[in-house]
Amino acid sequence: MSFFQKASELESQGIAFVVVTLLSTRGHAPQDPGAKAIFSQRGLESGTIGGGKVEAKALVVAQELLARTELSESERVFSVTWNLQHDVGMTCGGEVTFLFEATQASKWQVVVFGAGHIAQALVPLLLTLDCRVTCIDSRMEWLDRLPAQSARLIKLCSDDMPSLIEKASLPAQAFYTLMTQGHATDLPILKKLLQSFHPSYVGVIGSNVKAIKIRNELKAEGISSDRIEALKCPMGLALGTNEPAEIAISIAAQLLEVRARVLGETKWE
Repeated sequence: MSFFQKASELESQGIAFVVVTLLSTRGHAPQDPGAKAIFSQRGLESGTIGGGKVEAKALVVAQELLARTELSESERVFSVTWNLQHDVGMTCGGEVTFLFEATQASKWQVVVFGAGHIAQALVPLLLTLDCRVTCIDSRMEWLDRLPAQSARLIKLCSDDMPSLIEKASLPAQAFYTLMTQGHATDLPILKKLLQSFHPSYVGVIGSNVKAIKIRNELKAEGISSDRIEALKCPMGLALGTNEPAEIAISIAAQLLEVRARVLGETKWE
């Protein structure tokens, strides 16, 4: 696997990592300028910047960065110069300058049940934002219509979509949007979601009439009133027409609105 393929794989898996690049050297150095390595909390993922003590020191710095929940721009990207003898503890003289670039995993995850017309507009829109998307449907031909090359999109095909809530280890704090082929397939997923954990957002596509029916059926299943009250149905902000693209925009806008509250993202005042 190439260096850049590894970086893409880590990003798609939601694993934070640091790219370390050797910018310059003076005197003896264990690698040539331009050498790169990727570090995660698991250790060295790809490449090398010389091995031994210098790489071990870079790993420690990288993992200290990854242990922090928030990084400013100057903390996320910076360069450092080490004297190999005094700073690293190597017997050889010389200096190395490294560039550290930290990529933090997006905290925002959106799960879309259904890959129909609205999802075809919503998923590409979400991929322009800082989030990771999982789209689930029983129809592979519809999943295949979604963007083919995206490190932040996972496609899952299943004839038993409710079972994937546990089998696929879907994140409890994700934002869940339900837009399958109809009420008969939405409801079992919705019940499983609300019975399994407390998602940050749950929305179901549909009309006000459908919303009443869903809430009554959830109540009959013993779902708590506060969980039912938090459900967004109809999903999306009250704007636009019934065109799939405009519905997708209204849903994305509502997701951003909730994200600002749940994840503490800043909003324009």
